[in-house]
Amino acid sequence: MTEYRTLGRTGVKVSPLALGTMMFGPRGNPDHEDSIRIIHHALDSGINFVDTADVYSAGESETIVGKALAGGRRDDVVLATKFHGSLGDDPNHQGNSRRWIIREVENSLRRLGTDRIDLYQVHRPEPETDFDETLGALSDLVHQGKIRYIGTSTFEPSAIVEGQWLAERRGRERVVAEQPPYSLLARGIEREVLPVVQRYGLGVLSWSPLAGGWLSGRYRTGAGQPASSRSDRQAARFDISAPENAAKLAAADALAQLADEAGLTLVQLALAFVLEHPAVTSAIIGPRTFEQLESQLGADKVRLSQDVLDRIDEIVPPGTNLSARDTGYTPPSLTEPALRRRSARRSSY
Repeated sequence: MTEYRTLGRTGVKVSPLALGTMMFGPRGNPDHEDSIRIIHHALDSGINFVDTADVYSAGESETIVGKALAGGRRDDVVLATKFHGSLGDDPNHQGNSRRWIIREVENSLRRLGTDRIDLYQVHRPEPETDFDETLGALSDLVHQGKIRYIGTSTFEPSAIVEGQWLAERRGRERVVAEQPPYSLLARGIEREVLPVVQRYGLGVLSWSPLAGGWLSGRYRTGAGQPASSRSDRQAARFDISAPENAAKLAAADALAQLADEAGLTLVQLALAFVLEHPAVTSAIIGPRTFEQLESQLGADKVRLSQDVLDRIDEIVPPGTNLSARDTGYTPPSLTEPALRRRSARRSSY
């Protein structure tokens, strides 16, 4: 039987495994009926939390989720979606502005076939947009009943704290959950993000608990480069000849051996590890096929011994990301020379 967890301080109960739907649609599983079958099986297995985003297959994922929840299933599901990413050539069809949020929430509601979104999440930070403007627009949507709660995804600790400060000082609705990347191979959020969300009582919905497939069991030394749509889109993250990826491959080998010794699959070890952290509410799984879903169901029932957890810490030390690419977000202050070089700023005028 599923042991549901409370999402932060909201009182809302969610399953430890959440169903992510990024792989439903052309970028993953283009078959709507098969995707709906997977969603229904997840719900029938005790999962009550479904996470999607407007940019997943340019809205098609939301449409598939809407179809799956039609016919009376919507009321029993905690439904989350996200906004921020670009949805067209128009420069205003993206971002965290009030203008875009007020417009895009209506599009998501239409695609999802519902009159409310339980958790509406800012998909990524946008430093050039005043966070107070973003929270103001989202607060209005809460008051209108179109969304129930506000969340963020892949925010840095300072931005998480800023959101709590704005809620207190400006009278905005409070952010109740953060969705960061977290896995056996990407433990960087253990340094500050997880302690900060614990301090402020936010829920944590970790994405990529299988490290983008690195912990699926397919990546092993001597097995060659596995083919996948994800590696086709993000070749640098999966090129096993790159030093950081070689380190991930070595760690995946060691972790697979540890899982075998513990009588577990690597998938079970990976998901159980993420759910072990006291700050984590749910781990978001993102199956593309029915078989992938089946391999992940039940991982929330696995309990790891202290000896296994100590062995994991030896393989990948706490607070360590084996690849900087797995942080999920790099602030413009690091990527844009004009923000850190006076000469670059002058030459751009």
